[in-house]
Amino acid sequence: MSGTTQEARDIVLRLDGITKRFGPLVANDAISLTLARGEIIALLGENGAGKTTLMNILFGHYTADAGQVEVFGKLLPPGQPRAALAAGVGMVHQHFTLADHLTVTENILLGTQPLWQLGLGLGAARDKIAKLSADFGLAVHPDAKVSVLSVGERQRVEILKALYRDARILILDEPTAVLTPQETDALFETLKKAVARGLSIVFISHKLHEVMAVADRCLVLRHGKLVAERDTHQTSGAELAALMVGGTVPELSPSTARPGAPLLLLSRVTTPDAEAAPGLKDVTLTLRAGEITGLAGVSGNGQAALSDLIGGLIRPQSGTLELAGATVAAWSAHDAILAGIARIPEDRHKTGTIADFSLTENAILERYREAPFSRKGWMNWGAAEGFARDIIQTYDVRCPGPDARIRLLSGGNMQKLILGRVLEPGPKVILANQPVRGLDIGAITFIHSRLIAARDAGAAVLLISEDLDEVLKLSDVVHVIYEGRLSPGFARGSMGPADLGLWMAGQGFDHAA
Repeated sequence: MSGTTQEARDIVLRLDGITKRFGPLVANDAISLTLARGEIIALLGENGAGKTTLMNILFGHYTADAGQVEVFGKLLPPGQPRAALAAGVGMVHQHFTLADHLTVTENILLGTQPLWQLGLGLGAARDKIAKLSADFGLAVHPDAKVSVLSVGERQRVEILKALYRDARILILDEPTAVLTPQETDALFETLKKAVARGLSIVFISHKLHEVMAVADRCLVLRHGKLVAERDTHQTSGAELAALMVGGTVPELSPSTARPGAPLLLLSRVTTPDAEAAPGLKDVTLTLRAGEITGLAGVSGNGQAALSDLIGGLIRPQSGTLELAGATVAAWSAHDAILAGIARIPEDRHKTGTIADFSLTENAILERYREAPFSRKGWMNWGAAEGFARDIIQTYDVRCPGPDARIRLLSGGNMQKLILGRVLEPGPKVILANQPVRGLDIGAITFIHSRLIAARDAGAAVLLISEDLDEVLKLSDVVHVIYEGRLSPGFARGSMGPADLGLWMAGQGFDHAA
């Protein structure tokens, strides 16, 4: 349905002239939009376009400098998150906020009553949850511990939390980021049932094909302004991408790989479990020069163990690790760097950068003891700053300069600096762990093109991603990891998303056992 055809009484959410400034930066510039009953709108835009700021204003985390928010015909008091919840607005964040040691019912009840009353009224709560589960197709056992749930089931709990609080407007932030294709299909079926029952949804995603499949309208933000609105059936993914970045986005078509010699070989490697996260289970993997090896899998199935092993943070419990044909005995993060293994870490904030360090300091974090940055035990800051300036120019890192604190950069620009730090020394092996997570289409295209160029220059690239589309697009060989076990390698084009989705859910491993 199109919002332009709705009568005023059908409008459930209206943002009117929302403006928000952070010093000289105008994050939201007079943005106005509406959401109708039973409608799904997609909110699109590059990193830093203003989507998060706009949602924070809607939820009362920020107060707008100008404009107002109206929910079901009533003005929403600014800066009051409880008022938004009371008005019927709910949000499901990309990163779930559930307590693993509590049951589904207990998680849903958290925040609805004092902790000391949590056990009271559980019977009525279970009945309400069971009815919501049936009505919206959100199958999950109310007494199950969250720790034993799959990623898809955890997302259902998050949605049930919002519905339990009688949400009538639901904001979904990157809802398919960690789902298998089958779980994504199930989510979309849930959304269809929800809108049929009158729920209204704001869908935030970077996956344009999903936006095209689920949304009625698409709203595009760029540099804080609402620059376009399109009915989904009257637009295309290519047009939406161009509207987001303000120009044509080049289509990447990787050439056929020319694999060379094995540069890194794992042979029947097992590593210890780390609390709830599985270690590797008898894994054999070969990374070849001139080849991108993709690793698909639902989050928490051993990706962290594989990344930590290759990056030198852990050692094999059994099995062997070989580099360029030689078995590795001693192994540490420093050994990995000296061996030419470059690391794009999974979390650019937690393990990729130091927030209060400058761009220059972050650019040499892993090489500050090496020439030309170190000379007889003394730092050569001139060389370090020159290296940072080269990265800023070559990788289009938009920033005030090499002396700026890296925490001031957007996610995309922070990732570009990490990419330059990794690629410029000409590494032999590149560990790219979630290299474009949370980035916009322009930054994604840039980073993908650089990884392909590194492959063509002779590097072996291991791409670890929970985005199956990314894995299929870039990889010459694809493996699936499930509960620490590794599937056989599948050549480019030999497996589709549905086939790999079965392996990601463990079914392929059952047949192979």
